[in-house]
Amino acid sequence: MTTNILEKDGALVAEFKGRLDTAAAPQVESEVKPLMEASGKDVILDCTELSYISSSGLRIFLSILKTVKPKGAHVYITGMNNDLRNVFTMTGFINLFEFK
Repeated sequence: MTTNILEKDGALVAEFKGRLDTAAAPQVESEVKPLMEASGKDVILDCTELSYISSSGLRIFLSILKTVKPKGAHVYITGMNNDLRNVFTMTGFINLFEFK
């Protein structure tokens, strides 16, 4: 699992590649801390190359949302494949996030 954080058009982008499972979650959580510490910038979670997400990964996404949204910013998810969309739909997370 790799995570790349960059800034693009005034937003912070997290690019995820691989499987965001329980084993990868602690590393990913520490890598996305800058997203949660930034104030007022929109966040884009790029899932184009994310092949799997576990409940631990969903928790990380939710933590980002709960930290960023009160600061007046938006959290967008892009590049979601059908398997990930099914997970988000079954868990109700599809209603929490904005999708691009």
